[in-house]
Amino acid sequence: MYTFPKREKLCKRTHIQQLFAEADSLSSYPLRLLYAPIPALEAPYQLLISVPKRQFKRAVHRNRLKRLIRECYRLQKHLLPPPEQPCALALIYIGKEELPYQTIYQSVGELMRRLGDLSICQFEKLADI
Repeated sequence: MYTFPKREKLCKRTHIQQLFAEADSLSSYPLRLLYAPIPALEAPYQLLISVPKRQFKRAVHRNRLKRLIRECYRLQKHLLPPPEQPCALALIYIGKEELPYQTIYQSVGELMRRLGDLSICQFEKLADI
C-alpha cells in the first residue's frame, strides 16, 4: 500500500503538456497541486513532482525537496478515493526556502484531503456530461 511504483509516475511529455494546459489547481503553502483527468493514463493517479531551479540553484537542495515530497505523497496517497477516470497530478514546490518535513507532510495531506473531497463532485459532473 505504501509504494510509489514507476507506473504511478507521470513521465510522458504529451500527458504532462495536457496536464499543464487543462489543469485546475489547489494550493497549500509551500505546495501547489495541479490536477486534470486524462483517460489515457495507465494508473488511477499519476504524479509529477517539480521544484524550481530559479529558487533552489543547487541540485542537492532540489533533489532533497523532491525526495521529501515523494515520501509524503507515498505515505498519504491512500487519502485519495478511486477516480472514475485516471487523473494526472503535479505537486509543485512554491516556497522560497527549504521547510521541514513535518510542514511538507501536513501540506501534502491537506491537498490530498481537499482533492478527495473535490474529486467526488468533479468526476460525477464529468460523468453526467
